Amino acid sequence: MTTLRDLLGQVIRLTDERLGHILEHPEMQGQEQHIAESLLMPHSVIASHHDPTVKLYHKLFDSTPVTRKYLVVAVKCLDADAFVITAFFADKEKKGVRIWPQ
Repeated sequence: MTTLRDLLGQVIRLTDERLGHILEHPEMQGQEQHIAESLLMPHSVIASHHDPTVKLYHKLFDSTPVTRKYLVVAVKCLDADAFVITAFFADKEKKGVRIWPQ
């Protein structure tokens, strides 16, 4: 298990199981540092419409294995715990309530 921090200093767990799930997708191979960077220096953070306890951290990368894309890191935020659910590349920001920047 790895612990990461977000832009507000919150500790976020990335379990070996979740990292394994993320790395099953070929385009995500070698993107572990970009996941950490997306949490620490995102372009935006959005609360998911589907689950308000899930924050979607977005960071735009000009060069990825699949061209210019946002890396989206989904984090489940509970009262005493926060952990990465998944991470993936997307063409645009996901919809939801913008948390940061306001």
